[in-house]
Amino acid sequence: MSTSSCLVIRVAAIGLALATSALLAACGPSPACQGCTQPMSSATIFAASSLKSAFDKIGTEMGRGELHTTFNYAGSQTLASQIAQGAQADVFASADTAHMKTLQDAGLLADPPRVFAHNRLEIAVERGNPKGIHSLADLARSGLVVVLADPSVPAGKYAQQALAKAGVTVHPASLEPQVTGVLSKVALGEADAGIVYVSDIVTSGNVDGLAIPDAQNVIADYPIARLNATPNKSGAEAFIAYVLSSQGQAILVRAGFEKA
Repeated sequence: MSTSSCLVIRVAAIGLALATSALLAACGPSPACQGCTQPMSSATIFAASSLKSAFDKIGTEMGRGELHTTFNYAGSQTLASQIAQGAQADVFASADTAHMKTLQDAGLLADPPRVFAHNRLEIAVERGNPKGIHSLADLARSGLVVVLADPSVPAGKYAQQALAKAGVTVHPASLEPQVTGVLSKVALGEADAGIVYVSDIVTSGNVDGLAIPDAQNVIADYPIARLNATPNKSGAEAFIAYVLSSQGQAILVRAGFEKA
């Protein structure tokens, strides 16, 4: 082979290599580009237990857009305490403004909290309402087994406020550390009734719900905020943005919440 022929082959090879590099660079982060890789963003969310159904759905939707979410669900008071003690989290979503304010006053929030949803209370009873319960006043009847969330939990605090508005005194068989405990005991037949959120009734499917009149009800405000110690700032911001978006709000409404 002549020297000139070798030169032509080498130039062609160099041109092909450059073209291949340019093509790979042009692929960028697009998942449709074979051979390209993009690290998935992540976010750890500490959220009130009443948000589980809605947030699990949001997490699934966001997973399709390359955000991996990890959730820790519990009573807002438990989550706030864990965060204050140094638990690693990116976002906190509370069922009340009081526990969020505690973290804000401690300088643990990166941004001011934003209310993203509202919730109301409802009486949970066994399917078919065998005990004929129709109002908060009925919860004071002798012989009924009533369970409530502990007053340290937002749902328990709201339940006390609703009962006080109705002028009703209830002696609960137990005080649960989170509202899902109330729902579970009623669903399993371990209690005749309990006070939970409308969203709990909507997403459970295992209990019946009895409306509480507006004059006796309490509106729960749900705030969300990014935490100062977040190791995943972009993931945290993306999750909060989705919760506040029309898509996120639609998921929350379908789960029984009201728009912020």
